Amino acid sequence: MSDRTAAVTRETAETDIEVTLDVDGEGDATVETGVGFFDHMLESLAKHGLFDLTVRCDGDLEIDDHHTVEDVAIALGEAFDEALGEKRAIERFADRSVPLDEAVAEVVVDVSGRPLFEFDGEFSQDRVGELTSVMAEHFFRSLAMNAGLTLHVSVRGENAHHEIEAAFKSVARALDDATRIDERRSDVASTKGQL
Repeated sequence: MSDRTAAVTRETAETDIEVTLDVDGEGDATVETGVGFFDHMLESLAKHGLFDLTVRCDGDLEIDDHHTVEDVAIALGEAFDEALGEKRAIERFADRSVPLDEAVAEVVVDVSGRPLFEFDGEFSQDRVGELTSVMAEHFFRSLAMNAGLTLHVSVRGENAHHEIEAAFKSVARALDDATRIDERRSDVASTKGQL
């Protein structure tokens, strides 16, 4: 297997970000964004997707969490896109459902190179810690757009902490499945010959 790693930096007037990613990792994560629950979710993404991930973000949290969450998602999406390269021999499609107590999240992903995001559901509370709940949906949208994913996410439940965490775990598991190498393939999983 080739080296499926990436390092991405992103510096704007609103954020300064460094991301490293190893798609074929062990689930190790070092995350510092200044938004505690978001850090926890990124650590969960790494743990359940078996991605080695480092994220450092110095963002304008004196305003709110929007720029930090969005720009981290952009950088992480770019890292996935870079690490997967031509996407040769990957499984490409995957779906996962993950419960967390009363909450359930369902995810379907196609590592297609054609970005699209659909979300169904709503979060039961406006905030979880310092994270505005709607920013979880925005994170997945920005990730999909920059990683070239067709990504469908749905959630239901009664507790936003559980709903958001189930969504991150479902995305992690689906991405792990979809990015796995199928040893029977030498090319991409497309009749077009490329993704």
